[in-house]
Amino acid sequence: MNSTHTEQTAVAPAFCPFDLAPFLKDAVASLGFESPTSVQSTVWDHWVKAADQAPNLLVSSQTGSGKTLAFLLPVLQSIELQRTGQMAQKSPNAEAPADAFGKRKAATKRRNPYNPRHFVTPKPSALILCPTRELAQQVANDAINLVRAGKGPRVACLVGGMPYAVQMSRLQNVDMVIATPGRLLDLADSGSLDLSAVQWLVLDEADRMLDLGFAPDLARVDEMTAQRACTMMFSATFDPPIERLAKALAPGATRLQLHDNRKAHESIEQRLYWADDEAHRSRLLEHWLRDVNIEQAIIFTSTQVGCEALAQYLQDEGFSAMALHGALSQAVRNRRLTQLRSGRLKFLVATDVAARGIDVPGISHVFNHGLPMKEEDHVHRIGRTGRAGRKGLAVTFALMRESRKVNAIEQYLGRPMAVHVVEGLEPRQRLSKPKHAATKPGSGHRGQRSRNGGTSTAKPRSGDRFARADGAPKSTSHASPGSRTGRDEAHHAHAGHRTHKSRPATGQGKSGAGRPPI
Repeated sequence: MNSTHTEQTAVAPAFCPFDLAPFLKDAVASLGFESPTSVQSTVWDHWVKAADQAPNLLVSSQTGSGKTLAFLLPVLQSIELQRTGQMAQKSPNAEAPADAFGKRKAATKRRNPYNPRHFVTPKPSALILCPTRELAQQVANDAINLVRAGKGPRVACLVGGMPYAVQMSRLQNVDMVIATPGRLLDLADSGSLDLSAVQWLVLDEADRMLDLGFAPDLARVDEMTAQRACTMMFSATFDPPIERLAKALAPGATRLQLHDNRKAHESIEQRLYWADDEAHRSRLLEHWLRDVNIEQAIIFTSTQVGCEALAQYLQDEGFSAMALHGALSQAVRNRRLTQLRSGRLKFLVATDVAARGIDVPGISHVFNHGLPMKEEDHVHRIGRTGRAGRKGLAVTFALMRESRKVNAIEQYLGRPMAVHVVEGLEPRQRLSKPKHAATKPGSGHRGQRSRNGGTSTAKPRSGDRFARADGAPKSTSHASPGSRTGRDEAHHAHAGHRTHKSRPATGQGKSGAGRPPI
C-alpha cells in the first residue's frame, strides 16, 4: 500500500503538464484518472505545440484507449480560455444597479428556457459528431462529468428520438454540442442552431460514419463550419475512404497511428466454438450464460429480428436479458442502457448498434451469437469488455457454413482464435476443406493455417464428432450468413436456413430440443 501511495503521489499530477483549468484538474482527479494514456498524451502534445492555432489531426487508436478524453480535454480547455478571455473584456462592475429605494435588484431575471419567446439561437464554439446515439450520449456524459466540478463550458447532446423542445432548451448558452448528424442538421436547417461560430470540430468513429452513409451530411456540416480553426478525426483505420474524407475536412492533417486495432485487446481472451445449426448454437450460448463467473455480458446478433427472438428466448429460459437495436425508440434504448450500467440487467442482446459507445466496467464477457457484417466490427464488439486494462473474455459461436467469414476475421486480427468444445455439445458435422491444421493434444489452440488449402495430416474418423482421435479439437474457418444490412433482415429470416430441411422456412419454427432457431 505504501508503494502504491508513493506511486500515486508521483503520478497524480501527471495531468498537470496539460496545464488544465482548475475545474478540469479537479474533475480528472475525482474521476480517478491518475496518468494520461498514450493517445491522450500524444494528442495534447500536438495541441500544445501548435500554440496559436489548433492542429488538424487524424488519429487512429484502439477501443478503450481513452480517446474520448483525448479530444474532450483540449477542446474544453480551449473553450474555457476563450470564455475567460471574453469575460475579462467585460466591465468589472458586476453589481446590479440600485433602485429608487437603494435596494439592488438582480440584473437579469432567469428566463424560462421552454418558452419560445425567450429562445435565442445558440452559437456553439465546439461540435463533436458521433455515428450512433449511444456513442453520442456516452461522450456527452463524459463531457458533463468533466465540467460538473465548476462553472465551466455548457454541454448539450443532440440525438434523434428525443423531444425537440427539451433539446432546444438545453441549447441555450451552449458552448459544446455533441450530436449525431441527422438531428444536428434538423435543428440547423430549422434555424434553431447556428454553426457559424464553431471553432473546433471533432469526428468520433469517422469510419463508422462513412459505413452508415453520413458522407453527404458531413459535407453539409463542413460547409456550415467553414470558418473553424481545427478539425480532429478519430478512426479505427486509415482506409482510402477515410483518407479522402480527411483531405476534404482536415487538409494537411497530422496522422497519428497509435495502435493497430487488428493487434489490440491483448487483455481479452478469444474463444471459438463450432455449431452444427442455429439450435446447436443457442444451446452452446445457454450453456455459457449459466457460468457463475459472468458479471455482465453483451450478446451480439446479426439482425434486429434475431436480436428480438434471442432476447425473448433467454427471457423464457429465466435469464435477465433485454434486446437493444435500432428499431427501438430512443427512450427504450436509454432505459435499457441505464439498467445495464446500474447492474440491474445482466445480459444485453444487441446488434452492432451497441458495438461502439458502451463503456460498462461490469461487462466481463462478450458473446458473438451472430457474426458481424465487417471484420473490423468484430474488434469493436469484443472491445466492450477488457477496457482500460481490465481482463475480458470474448466467445464466438460460428456455424460450419461460416468458415470463410471466420477466416476473414482471423486474418484481420492477425492471429487465429482458439477453438474450444463443450463436453456433450460437440459438433457432429465436419468441414469438407479444413483451413487450419489440428492442434496438439490438450493445447486448445489451433496451429498455423494451411496456405495451400490442404487438410490436416490427422484424418478424423466418421464418428469423432469433429474431434481428432486423440481428443484434441480440430480447427477450421468459416463464412458469415447473417452479415446483412437492416433492409435484408426479413430475407435473412426466411432464406438463412435453407440447407436445414427439418426447419420451417420462416425460421420461426422449433428445432432440436424444442428451442427456436435464433
